[in-house]
Amino acid sequence: MTVTSTPSRCARCCGTVAAAGVGLPITLVLDNARYQKCALVQNLASSLGIELLYLPSYSPNLNLIERLWRFVRKQSLDSIYYEDFARFTAAIDQCLDDLSTVHKREMETLMTHRFQTFENVPLLAA
Repeated sequence: MTVTSTPSRCARCCGTVAAAGVGLPITLVLDNARYQKCALVQNLASSLGIELLYLPSYSPNLNLIERLWRFVRKQSLDSIYYEDFARFTAAIDQCLDDLSTVHKREMETLMTHRFQTFENVPLLAA
């Protein structure tokens, strides 16, 4: 489910998710947008028993839609000139249509929650 950019829409999403959860524990993973952190959303989520888990700032590698969008851009937009908007959008649509067939193997590795983490690694300060 995509949550669009207003607090009230995000709150409606929380209500929809809670209704579909049927008593199961629910954790929503969010990307730190301001409208997702507002009091309306936090209070509603708390009252519905929904845990809100925010991704760290500047971590597009943890956000699956960012990975997908990067892939689509690379496949259909990088270094390609389209004569008009219709051809531009058709290239994007074709790439999206091909995700489960032509690009299936790439999607199986790209769209996973398994990613490398680094623990107990000393960081060098600049």
